[in-house]
Amino acid sequence: MNWFDYENTAKDNGYHMICGIDEAGRGPLAGPVFAAAVILPENTVIEGINDSKKLSEKKREALYDVITATALSWSVGFATESEIDEINILQATFLAMRRACDGLQERPDYALVDGNRMPALGVETQLIIKGDALSASIAAASILAKVSRDRLMYEIDKVYPEYQFAKHKGYGTALHTELLKKFGPSPVHRKTFLKKILGDGVCG
Repeated sequence: MNWFDYENTAKDNGYHMICGIDEAGRGPLAGPVFAAAVILPENTVIEGINDSKKLSEKKREALYDVITATALSWSVGFATESEIDEINILQATFLAMRRACDGLQERPDYALVDGNRMPALGVETQLIIKGDALSASIAAASILAKVSRDRLMYEIDKVYPEYQFAKHKGYGTALHTELLKKFGPSPVHRKTFLKKILGDGVCG
C-alpha cells in the first residue's frame, strides 16, 4: 500500500477534488479543538510527511510550510472551548472539521477523514481508522491541525503564563493538573473536562 491508495481509488470512482481531514486537540483540558483539510496535487509525495504524533515539533513546523506551499488548497478550522462545553467534544470536533472543509478555496467532492465517527461535511466522506498513517492527504491535514493548535497555545501562554501552556499545550499533565488546583480554571479551560480534577462546582 502507498500513501495515495485511498486518493487514487476515489479518483478511479469518478471523484476529482479529494481532501484529507484530521483533527488535533480532542483530549486537552484547555484551548480549542482544531481540524485541517488539505487537497494535495495528484500523487505528489512530500518528503518526511507522516502522522503528526510521530514527528518532532521542529519537523512538523518545517513540513507545515512545505504542505501549505504545495497543496492545491488547504484550510484550518477550530471550535472554541466554550463551544466544546456547549455541544460536547465530539460535536465540536465535527464542527471544526466542517469549518476546515468549508474554508477550502477548491470545493472538494470527496473527503477522507481520520477516525471512525462520521462528520456531516456536505460531501461524500470515507472514514479511515488511523488514516493519518495511511493517507498522504490526512497526514498532511494532521500536521497543519497540530501545528496551528500548538501555535495558538503558545499565544495563550503569553496571556495566562501561570498555567505554563507552552509546556503542555493544555493536555492534562501532572504539571497542568497541579497548576489548575493552585489557580483554578482560566477562561480558556474546558469546564466540562475539569469535573474529575476540580469537582462539579467548576461548571457553575
